[in-house]
Amino acid sequence: MVFAEILKQAGAMTVHGNANVDITSISNSSRESGRGCCFVALRGAQTDGHLFIPDAVAGGAVAVICEQLPETLNPDVCYAVAKDSSSAAGLAAAAFYGNPSRKLKLVGVTGTNGKTTTATLLYRLFRALGYKAGLISTVVYRVNDRAIEATNTTPDSITLNRLMSEMVEAGCTCCFMEVSSHAIAQRRIEGLNFAGGIFSNLTHDHLDYHKTFEEYLKTKQAFFDGLPGEAFALTNADERNGRVMVQNTRAQVKTYGLRTPADFKCRIVEPHMDGMLLDLNGTEVWTKLIGDFNAYNVCAVYGAAMLLGAPHDEVVRIISTLDSVAGRFEYVKSRTGITAIVDYAHTPDALANVLGTINRLRRAGQRLIVVVGCGGNRDSTKRPIMAREASENSDMAILTSDNPRKENPKDILSEMYVGVSAEARARTTVITDRREAIKAAVMFAQKNDIILVAGKGHETYQIVGTEKFHFDDREELAAAFAERDGSGGNENGN
Repeated sequence: MVFAEILKQAGAMTVHGNANVDITSISNSSRESGRGCCFVALRGAQTDGHLFIPDAVAGGAVAVICEQLPETLNPDVCYAVAKDSSSAAGLAAAAFYGNPSRKLKLVGVTGTNGKTTTATLLYRLFRALGYKAGLISTVVYRVNDRAIEATNTTPDSITLNRLMSEMVEAGCTCCFMEVSSHAIAQRRIEGLNFAGGIFSNLTHDHLDYHKTFEEYLKTKQAFFDGLPGEAFALTNADERNGRVMVQNTRAQVKTYGLRTPADFKCRIVEPHMDGMLLDLNGTEVWTKLIGDFNAYNVCAVYGAAMLLGAPHDEVVRIISTLDSVAGRFEYVKSRTGITAIVDYAHTPDALANVLGTINRLRRAGQRLIVVVGCGGNRDSTKRPIMAREASENSDMAILTSDNPRKENPKDILSEMYVGVSAEARARTTVITDRREAIKAAVMFAQKNDIILVAGKGHETYQIVGTEKFHFDDREELAAAFAERDGSGGNENGN
């Protein structure tokens, strides 16, 4: 594609050099900038892409989008200076890949909790309806039935457009994606055309990045502000910020909920430990998912499917067949009758929801043991709250490491322990090593007890310092059960 054509869509820029050059690729990594590439220099939290413009040009880049010109200009390279290169990157990538989001029914899911489950269930639902579909989630990216390892909840704008281009080429007609607050703030979704947006909830998270809850809210709201008039904005009517999210949107506003009047209403008829009987707008449907939070997720899925024109009876039938998402209320059971639940709950609200669900469903005499930690170099204000939720809503709480990153795990645990009340300290233990903490929970557990291992869910790694080590809570539980009960002493389930 000729660079001049890309610039027509990428917004106002000052151009230095000949823009009539052929572009064969677009990248924000100088290491990937081969011959014919358009290199986009982005200012990141860790590094500034402007420092790598000379490397990109040396590697064969014939065009550069940046906010500031390098000291030395190559006469064979066209430089385009933008006010915001992050925004320009999205628009340029959309132009280069032929605006693939306009050829898909693209639905974005945003909020603090529930994004992965809602997006994934929508993908599975539409695949079961016979559609070719794409998925962009925390757990995995999918181009129809092809899985691609996920690197971010919402990848950068160039990767997004490349993935959607592959979806279009594979015949996909719809795509469901998580839209993180980081992605909105960093303009990774710039240039995408959404057919719909879904808001789940807004609770305490990411304040290390956004600094204040108000700023976090405004960032999420910006997603709905940017929806086109022909799109739908499906918001949680029971969430206090649900209406705030859509107050300035041009999109068609619809609501879903369990407690207040809504366009798509859900009621839990019968809750069980292996699923729920729900009433969705007057139709009863069984789901394998568990808990109020999942009732909201299912209701959002149902509402979005209706707004996308899917057949009602088929949607209800397929919902009853859908399993939970990896690392979301996922079971690992021992042969001797102990049930372990692995869940991604890494915010106070998410942990409280999971604990509340288990406590409402567990039988008399069943003890609940919770293993939980908090990540390093992330929002530290939630640490004592997480510990308080775990210690006050279980029979035993084990505080341990999550992904400590560059922080000392003992410092993180000390900050968590502050939230444990004097009364709860007798049943709260601190074990820094996560593997040992899981083993301890298994050893403490008796027949019929429930263990909740929270915080990492689907993750198959632990980040210590700057290194990633293989670590999977599900594998650790299985190994601990096998050690306690003998080999083959466990089974996995959803």
